[in-house]
Amino acid sequence: MAITKKELTDIIYDNMGLFRVKSTKIVNRVFDIIENELTGGNTVIISGFGKWAVKKKGSMIGRDLQTGEPITISSHKVVTFKCSQRVKKLLNG
Repeated sequence: MAITKKELTDIIYDNMGLFRVKSTKIVNRVFDIIENELTGGNTVIISGFGKWAVKKKGSMIGRDLQTGEPITISSHKVVTFKCSQRVKKLLNG
C-alpha cells in the first residue's frame, strides 16, 4: 500500500496536535522545497533517511513496443533515490 500526501498530512495532524490546515501546509512546503532543489539541479539529502539526486541519461536506442522498430530515445534527466544505511537496516531486519 502506498501512502498519499493526504495520509501523511493526517499522520502529522494526529501525532503533532497541529491544525489540519497547518499540517497540510507543512507537508506541501517540504515537497515544494525538495522539488525546487531538484529542478535546480541540486541533490537533496535528509540525514538518516536518504538522498535524491538528478542524473542525466544519455540518448540511447530503444524499441517501439508495437512495431519492434528501433527508435532513438533522447537524453533526459531522472531523479534517483538512495536510502540511508539506517533505512536499509530497518528494511532488512
